[in-house]
Amino acid sequence: MQIAFIIDDMKENIEEATFGAGCFWCVEAVFQQIEGVKHVKPGYSGGHIKNPAYREVCNGNTGHAEVIRIEFDPAVVKYEKLLEVFFQTHDPTTLNRQGADVGTQYRSVIFYHSDEQKAHAEAAKKAADQSGIFSDPVVTEIAPLDNFYDAESDHKDYYLNHGNQPYCQAVIRPKMEKFRAKFAEIIK
Repeated sequence: MQIAFIIDDMKENIEEATFGAGCFWCVEAVFQQIEGVKHVKPGYSGGHIKNPAYREVCNGNTGHAEVIRIEFDPAVVKYEKLLEVFFQTHDPTTLNRQGADVGTQYRSVIFYHSDEQKAHAEAAKKAADQSGIFSDPVVTEIAPLDNFYDAESDHKDYYLNHGNQPYCQAVIRPKMEKFRAKFAEIIK
C-alpha cells in the first residue's frame, strides 16, 4: 500500500486549456515552446456539427474555431501565464480575423474548462483591454468548452514539420521570433 502512495505522489497534476487565435498552426507553434506545456493538439471547437473536417471548418459554416488544446503542468506554468502569452501573440481586437486569415474559424476565443479558468480569462481580457497595448477594444470571445475535435494528422506539429514552407516563413516565423523575445524566461 505504501508503494501506491509513492506512485500517486509522483503523478503530475496536468490541466487543460483551449485557445483559438487564428490559424492553429501558428498558435500550436508558440505554445509548444513553453516550459510546462506537455502536449498541444490542434482541433476544432465551438461549432454545431459533430466531427467536422478541415474543409468544412474552412468554409465558415460549421461555427467551429481553429483551436489548440494544451495540456500543461500548473506547477511549472500557470494558466494566467498562458493567457498572457495568448493575448500577446495574436491580435485580439479583430473580429473573425488574424492577418490574411478571415472567417469565424479564425476568431479570438478562450474556451474555459472550469469556473476558475473563466474568471482568469475574464480578468486577463480586461487587463489586455486596459493595457494600452491595443488601439482597438479586445473582442476575444470567452465561452465554455462544449466540444473539441482533433484536427487531421497532417495539421499536427505543422511548423515543426514544415518550417521551411513559405507560409511558415512569412507568418509563423516572425510570430515565433516575437514570442521568443518577449517570453524568453518560459521557453523550454
